[in-house]
Amino acid sequence: MSTSTRRSHRLMALAAVAALTTGLLAGCSKDSDDGSSNDGGGNSKGKTTLTIGTFGVFGYKQAGLYDEYMKLHPDISIKENVTTRTDVYWPKVLTRLQAGSGTDDIQAIEVGNITEAVQTQGSKFVDLGKDVDKSQWLDWKNAQATTKDGKLIGLGTDVGPMAICYRKDLFKKAGLETDRTKLAAQWKGDWAKYVDVGKQYMKKAPSGTKFVDSASSVYNAALGGASERYYDKSTGQVVWDKSAGVKKAWDVAMSVATSNMSAKLKQFDKPWDQGYANGTFATVACPAWMIGYIEQKSGDSGKGNWDVAAAPTASNWGGSFLGVPTAGKHQKEAIALAKWLTAPEQQAKVFAKQASFPSTPAAYANLKPAPDTTTYFSNAPLTQIFADSAKTIPSQYFGIKDQPINTAITDVGILQVEQKGKSPSQGWDAAKNEIKDVLGQ
Repeated sequence: MSTSTRRSHRLMALAAVAALTTGLLAGCSKDSDDGSSNDGGGNSKGKTTLTIGTFGVFGYKQAGLYDEYMKLHPDISIKENVTTRTDVYWPKVLTRLQAGSGTDDIQAIEVGNITEAVQTQGSKFVDLGKDVDKSQWLDWKNAQATTKDGKLIGLGTDVGPMAICYRKDLFKKAGLETDRTKLAAQWKGDWAKYVDVGKQYMKKAPSGTKFVDSASSVYNAALGGASERYYDKSTGQVVWDKSAGVKKAWDVAMSVATSNMSAKLKQFDKPWDQGYANGTFATVACPAWMIGYIEQKSGDSGKGNWDVAAAPTASNWGGSFLGVPTAGKHQKEAIALAKWLTAPEQQAKVFAKQASFPSTPAAYANLKPAPDTTTYFSNAPLTQIFADSAKTIPSQYFGIKDQPINTAITDVGILQVEQKGKSPSQGWDAAKNEIKDVLGQ
């Protein structure tokens, strides 16, 4: 981490505290957010235990893949260590990689962190390109995880094509269109049109509800369709404050933050989860991987009330990789498991469980969501909606500090406006100061 003489970056401080309290240099990672770890199942006595460090819901346990692998390999026991937020997870992983101990046998890497992993931690990961057929994955996905000297440090899991998940029961009560095709036509081509639908919703919004969960949600979705993010692809230099994509996404987020249409929730915090369960917001920008999350958090009350429509523009938010740290004690076994979990057949199984969209094209022809997921989302054609988005997503360049810059904008700049009533210019300045700390300036 940076040793800048400026005030400590609060996110890094949070990560440092978390790392210290979970045994920073422990030989085996044990830092699930909720104080627990998730065994794949079975008795690990006398077996080789492989640990997998993940963030959020990857779906491997939910799809029964850990149990399936352990049945195929009776000498292996799998333990998943989950940290909900990647901005907490990744700094801890970096610290352990640099220390050369304490890593899991397999570490998940979010797309916003992959450039940093490639450029600064490449030597700390096994070259997986020697053990796999790289043609299984999307070319651009492999390229994101490849070092300058050709080392492939991560195998692609999912990608994050975007849609809009909405509560058709709340839309009906507000007197709005509920048909997914007609609704998508109303906001097609411009996220500002989506905000306009939100203004209509709020005129007759059911009591206690808002149109959208947060302004940050809209920001991430809009930015995911921009050709330029925080770095200039040709020079590798930071251009976040001059980026046309950032400016457009910020403006639409400010339209939300300064209105009455946002529930003003911080994504992935407990109040956000409760918002799903209580039906307090009518829409959320949902990449494919969020389908399973919504189903899980909304529970039985959301079944048949949620629907899915195409997003205003093709957009990608998220996507991850599995890497094998060189500090791991079971590299051979970890490589085999990482290959198996990211193979087309397994990616299709995860999609069937929670609609995480595969990064392996061979899986696309036969993708089918689980029947209960299709029913939950009002029989929406999930495969078609996400596939149509994935086909036209612009290629984006992620810089070395892409993820913490994004977090500074969403969790500092936007929240200053949305939750504390600051002006958009004050929010921008707050984000700028935070980003200076991120960049060590």
